[in-house]
Amino acid sequence: MAELGVADTNGILAMPWIEPERTSAGLGWEHVYVSKQREVPYAATFNAAASHQLIIHLVKPVKVRRGRLRPKNVLPGEMFLQPAHGELSVEVGGELETLHVYLADEALQAGRDKPVRLAEELGTTDPLLEQLALALDATVREWEPSARTYVDQVTALIASQLIRNHSASRPIPEPKATGLSQRQFDQVRDLLAERLHEPVPLKDMAAVAGLSVSQFSRQFKVTTGTAPHRFLLKMRLKQAELLLRTGSVPIADIAAQCGFTHQEHMTRVMRAHLGTTPGALRTG
Repeated sequence: MAELGVADTNGILAMPWIEPERTSAGLGWEHVYVSKQREVPYAATFNAAASHQLIIHLVKPVKVRRGRLRPKNVLPGEMFLQPAHGELSVEVGGELETLHVYLADEALQAGRDKPVRLAEELGTTDPLLEQLALALDATVREWEPSARTYVDQVTALIASQLIRNHSASRPIPEPKATGLSQRQFDQVRDLLAERLHEPVPLKDMAAVAGLSVSQFSRQFKVTTGTAPHRFLLKMRLKQAELLLRTGSVPIADIAAQCGFTHQEHMTRVMRAHLGTTPGALRTG
């Protein structure tokens, strides 16, 4: 099979304003194509492709509308999944930095008795898929011919994870009986994302949810399983990790952008919560 490339995608990367920072073009990858780039606001409809499109948002929140649905604020680390063989209508409301992974449909269907159909998703999370996508991006940055076997293995893992957790036939989880509504949670999450670089008082979180501080704290923990300040810390760590692994912004600047008092503070927090350091994430 020939190398998978831009011609096998749905056309987003062929838009004139897209200037990829790096791609897997020319590396001979048969079943997966990877591209990391900045994007500008746009609204467009794209034709169906024979590849499945996975987009990981890397930096800052951005409002995205899919079809006629209301816009959703998509945060760093969240993803956009467009199945193969389906037309895509999308509107992006701001500048963003993304990692695109395109998977050939034949790689998804290989060895299956029945065809697999993926779900359309916007603003969902999958830590394993994210790490696998970042692993492919790191391989593009530091490519060597011996990595072909590794890429094939990662591609197979991506296909398996998509089938397991993102097929259109998977059961829909029951909504929680208590806790914040989806709208309340989205409003709080968006507030935290917008103010990631600064302290966010509990009263401000409670205000956007329309609750007292005590009500908010209880309902937030029911919804997320963690306290608001720990949830905010996880968001800060997530953004810092993505910036470190995919860009070249100085570590001290990343610490400030992500709400840490200084670089040493971020280092201590990462070592305690992630078991690693900013320097290790940058070079890993």
